[in-house]
Amino acid sequence: MSKIYVIHENEEWSKHLFNRLEELNLPYEDWYVENGIVDLASVPPEGIFYNRMSASSHTRGHRFSPELTNAILAWLEHHGRTVINGSRALQLEVSKVLQYLELEKYGVQTPKTVAAVGKDEILKAAQRFEGRKFITKHNRAGKGLGVQLFNSATALKNYVEGDSFEEPVDGVTLLQDYIESPNSFITRCEFVGGKFVYAVRVDTSEGFELCPADACAIDDQFCPVGEESSKPAKFEVREGFDHPVLQKYERVLAENDIQIAGIEFIEDKDGTIFTYDINTNTNYNSEAEAKSGKYGMLEIAKFLGKELEKLSEIVQV
Repeated sequence: MSKIYVIHENEEWSKHLFNRLEELNLPYEDWYVENGIVDLASVPPEGIFYNRMSASSHTRGHRFSPELTNAILAWLEHHGRTVINGSRALQLEVSKVLQYLELEKYGVQTPKTVAAVGKDEILKAAQRFEGRKFITKHNRAGKGLGVQLFNSATALKNYVEGDSFEEPVDGVTLLQDYIESPNSFITRCEFVGGKFVYAVRVDTSEGFELCPADACAIDDQFCPVGEESSKPAKFEVREGFDHPVLQKYERVLAENDIQIAGIEFIEDKDGTIFTYDINTNTNYNSEAEAKSGKYGMLEIAKFLGKELEKLSEIVQV
């Protein structure tokens, strides 16, 4: 019998999807990717294969999980299996450079960005941001890890030559214009089946680590912990959100064969939107969803169920 295979390396992030699949009585298999073997002479099973590999896998000790997943996806696609968020999605997941080039290709504005490898080159690249604030980030990161804000090239030099400098896992450091939000928030737009589901407002006043997953509360200083507070919630669904950029996002996803993603943007004081992240291993915040009545993992489970039904109809014919 065909079933849904969930390819991932983070049990905390994937268990919410498994709960939804069970709720809908959908057959699935947990395909946990840390170490493994891909026998290219073998034939993969029939089914729907959903790739949830994360760019931040190395922060959980799974340094080569994306590389192994790349081999798995190539094998599956070679045999014509239905893969949700396949090889192209993984390419974008592990490279912000590729994300920005794809966004710009389809008319989506991104912040000015320069990629550099080597400490001397990072310092040289900073000269291109003379007189304005800029941030550094890792080309392959996730959860906003490695993001640092600088007011000058001198401040960057102290960081790069100091003990706190974080070497990117792929060696590529990005320098990027700092886009200041007048109200200190970003917006994350969620897509399932390539179509917009909802947008969530994320408070950035306390820092840059913006993982929406409930499991992030275990390790990440700035993720929600569910405590009552008089402050606005860190994650809130933007009810009724609509903007022309959504159509551009949907085209970017369609052209790159990405079915499930979260895309983040920030608005400056003039209302100009700058898009800076495509996350193909998207997660959702339970408190924000409970308040709005919209549930991302449920939508994903329904989508996977429909894809499995289509496959079953083809096999029967």
